[in-house]
Amino acid sequence: MDLIFIIAAFLAGYLALRSKLPPLVGFLLAGFILNSFGYTSTPTITALADLGVTILLFCIGLKLDVKTLLQKEVWAGATIHNILTTSVFTFALFGLKELGLGILGDLELAQLALLGFALSFSSTVFAIKALQDKGELNATYGTIAIGILVMQDIFAVVFLTASTGKLPEITALALFALPLLRPSLFRILDKAGHGEMLVLYGIFLALVAGAGLFSFVGMKPDLGALILGMMLAAHPKSSELSKSLFNLKELLLVFFFLNIGLAEPPTWDGFLLALLLLFLLPLKGLLYYLVFHHFHFRVRTSLLGTLTLFNYSEFGLIVAGVAYNLGWLPGDFLVAIAIAVSLSFLLSAPLNSLSHRIYLESTRWLKEFEPEKLNASDRLIDLGQKKILILGMGRIGTGAYEEMVRRFGAQVVGIDNREESVTWHVSEGRNVILGDATDPDFWARVISQHHTRLILLAMPHSQANAFALEQIRQLGYKGKIAAIARYEDEEAALLELGVDAAFNIYREAGNGFARHVCESVSADIKPF
Repeated sequence: MDLIFIIAAFLAGYLALRSKLPPLVGFLLAGFILNSFGYTSTPTITALADLGVTILLFCIGLKLDVKTLLQKEVWAGATIHNILTTSVFTFALFGLKELGLGILGDLELAQLALLGFALSFSSTVFAIKALQDKGELNATYGTIAIGILVMQDIFAVVFLTASTGKLPEITALALFALPLLRPSLFRILDKAGHGEMLVLYGIFLALVAGAGLFSFVGMKPDLGALILGMMLAAHPKSSELSKSLFNLKELLLVFFFLNIGLAEPPTWDGFLLALLLLFLLPLKGLLYYLVFHHFHFRVRTSLLGTLTLFNYSEFGLIVAGVAYNLGWLPGDFLVAIAIAVSLSFLLSAPLNSLSHRIYLESTRWLKEFEPEKLNASDRLIDLGQKKILILGMGRIGTGAYEEMVRRFGAQVVGIDNREESVTWHVSEGRNVILGDATDPDFWARVISQHHTRLILLAMPHSQANAFALEQIRQLGYKGKIAAIARYEDEEAALLELGVDAAFNIYREAGNGFARHVCESVSADIKPF
């Protein structure tokens, strides 16, 4: 039976990809179709789905700066949105009940409030996947959205602990000693190498040291994986560890999305209520936008952050499941939330794919703050009179920066959207500033007011490079543009979009290696 699930997931995911939709849409549809034919989830599928979520949260922790959670716009924004959304949904559902909606007729106000609370969460899994697919995990709006999602996860943990009446074991106090293990964890990571032992160490930390330990003391396992990841986030190899787990995590998340469709058999009452909840989703999105706007973020940050969080959450299913088991909610509502979560993914996926175009259209009628009133972390930047821009200061971007400085002197500036990367480069004496190269407003200021002659697109994600390229061309830039690509289809796409040169990092690395060998040992090589 598990083989049938895998075949269905592959076919549906492939069709979704060919239809220019995220594959997860296909995985969800595969689950619903299989469910309609009488198939249900198996222990194997459920276990793989849970593993995917656990490893995902561990990887989130590896990239999460604790300082982000301490920002007012994160902890206060998440709290305000949770309270407002729960209240608005409660009163909206109460109004529908008073208007005679039969399925809500037997619910008390407390039950409606519980339903509103379950619907106030947004999906961590979906949001992270959408941000990764766009290469904008470290963009300003992505960082704030992830921070809000982590705060929502904390709210869920508090609710689940309180609702079940199960307090953590007294041994949970020992978890406060975890930071003392950090130096030892760092030393092991230093010696784990770069191959299978690095992957195995990551799995051990996520599933055993994190999820297993927290479960043992009565805490939520996924929270343990997240915290273990956060403990290692400052290590220089944290990014490499995250990349080494990437393919495994992506594979396991297939089963997570498939499992949602297989979770509950749909009923007509549940489906009708799910449609009703879907019509209420714009209220949730509006509240997200107002919260972002309250903290003086730019329209772009507010809108893209809203679209990232514009869905219902798997945590809503968990909350509803606990409430159902305790007799607080009827079974139809668990089915309704399961369907609503899935439908919200189907709605949110194409919206996120078109998010930048939606933003460009919205600039005609959404008012921007004055520059001096913008949130300090979201202000546009002045690049001065630099002639060469390098976008993305990873290993390739750094190498390009050093070579350009050697050739052209102080005419070079690097741009990176990771604050810790910028801080490190500046400490090394490089001229690198914090900026989001996928931001149309950023490009409007840089290109229209300065005299840039050469732009190197060195961001690791092809989609981010392609979108930046599109913005540059739309603004009438006449200088030269070069970009990196990992695969031949990405290289071809970039050339088709108009780059002057596309550098295939895998092929060119081999060519460069051969040239270096020939130059270094040519005297010792006789003609064949």
